[in-house]
Amino acid sequence: MKELTVGMIAHVDAGKTTLSEALLYEAGNLRKLGRVDKGDAFLDPDELEKKRGITIFSHEAQVTTADLKLTLLDTPGHIDFASQTEEVLSVLDYAILVISAPDGVTSFTKTLWHLLQKYQLPVFIFVNKMDAPDVSVKSVSDLLQKDLDSNCIDFSTEDESWTENIATTDEALLDKYLGGEKLTDEEVQALIKERKIFPVYFGSALKLSGIKEFLVGLTKWTIEFVPKQEFAARVFKISHDEKGERLTWLKVLGGKLAAKTELLSGEKVDQIRDYDGTKFQVLPEIKAGQVAAVTGLKSSYPGQGLGKEADAPSASLQPVLSYRVNYPADQLSECLAALRILEDEDPQLHVTWDEHLQEIHLQVMGEIQLEILQQLLQDRFGLAVTFDEGSILYKETITKPIEAVGHFEPLRHYSEVHFLLEPGPRDSGVVFENKCSLEVLDKNWQHQIMTALASKEHLGVLTGAPLTDVKITLIGGRGSNVHTVGGDFREATYRGVRQGLMELKMRQACKLLEPWYSFRLEIPTSQVGHALNDIQKMKGTFDEPETSGELTTITGQAPVSEMRAYANSVRSYTHGAGHLECVVSGYQACHNATEVIAEQDYDPVSDLANTPNSVFCSHGAGHTVTWDQVPAYVQYPYEFPLN
Repeated sequence: MKELTVGMIAHVDAGKTTLSEALLYEAGNLRKLGRVDKGDAFLDPDELEKKRGITIFSHEAQVTTADLKLTLLDTPGHIDFASQTEEVLSVLDYAILVISAPDGVTSFTKTLWHLLQKYQLPVFIFVNKMDAPDVSVKSVSDLLQKDLDSNCIDFSTEDESWTENIATTDEALLDKYLGGEKLTDEEVQALIKERKIFPVYFGSALKLSGIKEFLVGLTKWTIEFVPKQEFAARVFKISHDEKGERLTWLKVLGGKLAAKTELLSGEKVDQIRDYDGTKFQVLPEIKAGQVAAVTGLKSSYPGQGLGKEADAPSASLQPVLSYRVNYPADQLSECLAALRILEDEDPQLHVTWDEHLQEIHLQVMGEIQLEILQQLLQDRFGLAVTFDEGSILYKETITKPIEAVGHFEPLRHYSEVHFLLEPGPRDSGVVFENKCSLEVLDKNWQHQIMTALASKEHLGVLTGAPLTDVKITLIGGRGSNVHTVGGDFREATYRGVRQGLMELKMRQACKLLEPWYSFRLEIPTSQVGHALNDIQKMKGTFDEPETSGELTTITGQAPVSEMRAYANSVRSYTHGAGHLECVVSGYQACHNATEVIAEQDYDPVSDLANTPNSVFCSHGAGHTVTWDQVPAYVQYPYEFPLN
């Protein structure tokens, strides 16, 4: 039997959970077909999900036929919970992308497509709701090839045209086809696995139309998972069961995992649970290719690699809004404890406690996530909280390179580091590199510096926002065999990065960034002028509007700060006939940077936890040298002399 881990992903309301339900029913794993709108869907067991009618958490089910066993991971479809979807992608063999035929390729569908590309996942596409009026296989196929990939191929009919379409995607196969030879199933399977073609099926999950054919296609055109030789596993989710037991969800990618195995330092696996919906059986061990939830681990986290597996890439989808939590005065400790549990399950909440202001802050993707958090705190922990109007999460970057220096030399200590700070590609985060010779700095010292770089979130000097799209390269430095002790290079490292940023600020080479939305606005054609005027006022840009009948679609980009509340305006001026879809597309230059910087009133020199100043020693005592005077005091020569 072929065993695979497959993820179900889609835009909200595309019918993803309904398709999962239909596959389970068609395979004979469900006796009764549940429905999302009736609150009895097998893969939406949580009470919140039943109330909302949407998937909020990822869930596991087993689809088993005579020839195929699918571990099916159903993921959230709403953009506010997309981080959970991305976590699941790192353990999949294949993804099923569900498209709603009436909605077509939405902005969030394109975001999911880019994520699938990032994780290099082979994709099967199921076009749902084909029973809706005014949709056809040809119209949807044309749309998929235009908006997703030209090699999205209709697999519902395997005729001569189908064979020719597949052959044209690979030069060697085209020569074979033109020479009169037939394509083998293995060759088609390889094209799918290598993401050279994307099979498309059509149907209606609610009416069980096209489900049998889709299940046959999954059985025929997939290749079984190939495990690694040594033990390897990847964590993709943290949750807690109804008794509060912490569950670490993982997939074994090589070897096997037995109960009582020590996976992390001092942490052993107690139980191995094989879930199917809300039910599970306890297993003594699992082998490569299997997914399970294990108990006993306390420090695991989503994306963590175990054994011979490296951690997953950092998440592409990051929260862009920050809110303050209003909690009952006598429940601070309970509220913080509850939020820490929720943060354990979703690390991107970034819960912080400000001792000075006596405030709790957290980060979210949008207002739906905030509403769910409020309900979770009430239902799971009995806490009634509210949230203050959120602020935008800004970031900072640089526009020019600079050599940065940090020096730390109080009495009986010594360290100096030199970095090259350079602008990085958009959305690249902060990247570290080591180009320092071992003749300049001992290997152990270099290790201390690179570890220090990676262990801290580096802040910009305009507003104190996190740094991004910057490459920091270690290029030199100096230590002392007599006086350098543990922690010296950490101090010099932090001061060095900040010193370089201050040099760049003086040269007006620091830039404030803000999150932008990609939006899709569908409104009555009579309201187009109103909408375009609004978009311009919000400092947004837009493409040429497309009109079809009485509706016009406008796509474009706009700052989150300006458009975050615009959906309510759309509903108002279109009397409910308009619809706005927004997806965070990344960070761009802040449209009102001068205003934001002035409002934040951040003084980087007074931020003692992130000081740009260095400490030098003279006459037997350490003394502070301000960042702008550091170049005159350095004891290791500049590689790139300052202008």
